Amino acid sequence: MKTYRVGIVGFGFIGKVHAYGYAALPFYCDPVPLAARITHVVASRKENAEKGRQLVGADVAATDYREVTENPAIDIVHICTPNHLHKDAILSAMRGQKHIYCDKPLTGSLAEAEEIQAALRHYRGVAQMTLQNRFFPATIRAKELVASGALGKPLQFRACYLHGGSADPEAPLKWKLSAAAGGGVVADLASHVLDLVDWLLGPFHRVCALTHIAYPDRPAPDDPARRLKVDAEDCVVLLAELESGAVGTIEATKIATGTEDEIRLEIHGSRGALRFNGMDPHHLEFHDAMAADRPHGGMRGWTRIDAGHRYSAPATSFPSPKAAIGWIRSHVACLANFLEAVAQGRPATPGLEQGIALERLMDCVLRSAASGCWIDVPR
Repeated sequence: MKTYRVGIVGFGFIGKVHAYGYAALPFYCDPVPLAARITHVVASRKENAEKGRQLVGADVAATDYREVTENPAIDIVHICTPNHLHKDAILSAMRGQKHIYCDKPLTGSLAEAEEIQAALRHYRGVAQMTLQNRFFPATIRAKELVASGALGKPLQFRACYLHGGSADPEAPLKWKLSAAAGGGVVADLASHVLDLVDWLLGPFHRVCALTHIAYPDRPAPDDPARRLKVDAEDCVVLLAELESGAVGTIEATKIATGTEDEIRLEIHGSRGALRFNGMDPHHLEFHDAMAADRPHGGMRGWTRIDAGHRYSAPATSFPSPKAAIGWIRSHVACLANFLEAVAQGRPATPGLEQGIALERLMDCVLRSAASGCWIDVPR
């Protein structure tokens, strides 16, 4: 069996998550989709690249992404840098016909995403976005229930992604809070819930959004005495209408005091409803409105589905289908989906096309917030 050589570009938090996926995959997938080894780690600082190299047992630590994207020995490229650095590395990897696994969002702006769209006609590799919230058994089951018609006609939804870290005015201005780096909660958090709604119920027809910056300035990450202007939104709230006619609200924020990493989704249809909370990813809740409510309530009510670790083969039952599932497991499943597509030589979903469509949707949200108007979402 060929061993695919992997290069990770960017080795901060998300780069470590991607690397962990390779180390953990043999426990969760039997057989693994393909044999792979991380051989190159790229970081902006040499010492960080070297630490990453040692951590994963790679051969090379580098500071230039081209040592991966232009290296004929590399088969798979992971894009894990800040958003505004994605485009050049992706285009380079596409020219080299590398397989690409890109953390969301695809790029720092719609204009950059359109450059990638123009290059797709010449690209023959397999590429996937890291939209891991699609890959919990609970959300996979939600997709199945919606597709089966169990909810009937979708009528209304509400979705949100809540963080509280930026409620503190002394929280430093890191790159995820910088517009120049492609930051802001629309890209960082709303991207996840926008994708989930689009995947489960979409496509979107139009949006109307409001954004908010909580504090005009924040401490610099390298010097708390120095203040930097905040130019990217701390929260976004939007109304949305889908092409199906369903309407709903979407919220993403880093100023929701008392929350940690809470993604919530509710869908209400003519025949039933669904609820999911990422702080309890083990369960999906389903309400069958067609169940009898007599006598004395009959069987009407919410069913708590124990989705747990119940993935389909070739996923293993490790550690147990009944064990509480966590956030990192969805990342391993997302990576497995990508590697299966590479091994089978077929397109991966969500691919770069979905990444481009998500950039287009986020651009509509930001334009609506700037104008105060409803914006139609092009398809």
